[in-house]
Amino acid sequence: MPLTPLDIHNKEFNRGFRGYDEDEVNEFLDQVIKDYETVIREKKDLQENLAKMEEKLAYFTNIEETLNKSIVVAQETGEEVKRNANKEARLIVKEAEKNADRIINESLAKSRKVMLDIEELKKQSSVYRTRFRMLIEAQLEMLKTEDWDHLMPPEDEESEYELNESKTENVNVT
Repeated sequence: MPLTPLDIHNKEFNRGFRGYDEDEVNEFLDQVIKDYETVIREKKDLQENLAKMEEKLAYFTNIEETLNKSIVVAQETGEEVKRNANKEARLIVKEAEKNADRIINESLAKSRKVMLDIEELKKQSSVYRTRFRMLIEAQLEMLKTEDWDHLMPPEDEESEYELNESKTENVNVT
């Protein structure tokens, strides 16, 4: 057990024949007591300081561990976000490709339908032109024949025809 300043103060020495000078010994002991008290106070202060520093060290070590864990979690989260973003980007690209294929297929189908419609219209146009040509040729053939007399109205009907025609002209003019 270490000595305390009180132990030093209360220490008594045995006296011998022609021993040490009592005043010198007492002065020296007083000085030792003061120095020893100072050392003990400093030790106590240092121990308190050490305890505070150890608390701070434990606190900062805890913060460091927490920060390291947070960094790891943030890195993992960042990687997960990256993976999810890449996955979502691939899905978007696939969806866009599907839509593009669908649009292309629809456009091709519409294009084929339009081509079929055009071909049908060409056929109908050809048939119409053929029929029209045949009608005109028939009309021309009729004009070439000299059998117009039976188509002409008789002379008394002719005057009625001219009267009706002049009435129609008067009505149109008005």
